[in-house]
Amino acid sequence: MKKAFDHEKIKEAIRTIITELGDDPDREGLRETPDRVARMYDEVFEGMRYTNDEIAEMFGKCFEDVSTGDLVLVKDIEVFSYCEHHLALMYNMKCHVGYIPNGRVIGLSKIARICDMVAKRLQLQERICSDIAEIMQKVCKTEDVIVIVEGEHSCMTARGIRSRGAKTRTSAIRGLFDTDHELRNEVYNLLK
Repeated sequence: MKKAFDHEKIKEAIRTIITELGDDPDREGLRETPDRVARMYDEVFEGMRYTNDEIAEMFGKCFEDVSTGDLVLVKDIEVFSYCEHHLALMYNMKCHVGYIPNGRVIGLSKIARICDMVAKRLQLQERICSDIAEIMQKVCKTEDVIVIVEGEHSCMTARGIRSRGAKTRTSAIRGLFDTDHELRNEVYNLLK
């Protein structure tokens, strides 16, 4: 586990940002903002404290001796994250995670917890997909994993081009999902 965030340093940094933006961090509406932001960062960036291996260990409870080799798909897992390029919110994000059990199935809520923890990092949407896929492979001991993430990025919708409503879809396709196009199409059809 990585070290805890330095709450006081984050508060100082936020005070500096407020000042440099031209406002007074001591005025009534902003007086407690540095502390609130530091506490918020502690929550929304929790995943930065853990490696993928540590997340796999935290949420790695599986049920053994499962004879099914059929597709398991959990869709519409809602998460949010922050773009590492602008520290801007990535929102309206949905993760869809599928895998083929290899004698082990993971508790369905653990899949949502993995997605949530991976998203709680400064991220790229592409990396969210690959990190979730890597953790699922470790936990379920299967190569056969597919992760699809779709979302909106405020660095694109609220600034710059201001292309409201533009959605980004990324995927990590591993094992049979990469080689068996019918299986991959089955996942895509189930997501419709």
